[in-house]
Amino acid sequence: MVGGDSLYIICSYDVDQKHCAKLMKVLRKYLFHIHESVFEGTLTPSQFDKLKTDINKVISKEDSVIFFYSYNDKQIYKSSLGKVNKNTNTVSYTHLRAHETDQY
Repeated sequence: MVGGDSLYIICSYDVDQKHCAKLMKVLRKYLFHIHESVFEGTLTPSQFDKLKTDINKVISKEDSVIFFYSYNDKQIYKSSLGKVNKNTNTVSYTHLRAHETDQY
């Protein structure tokens, strides 16, 4: 559960091969590598800002880095860096829970 001054963050990226190793090195300083180009973890807002600053130093305008983040267990927000689709929406936590299975 997320609360207080922390955010639960999921990060996914699609970057040029030459930026991949540097980006992964930055992300591993802040988040856990969970699958291919996906990382997750809990950060404070200032850590999240620092992460985004560090990422901007290693990606190009053609690269895409997307963050889904939540301040609570009710909503997840989406934030993007680099080349991304301009449609940014709030995702309902209930909607996400409806798609979970008992496999875990």
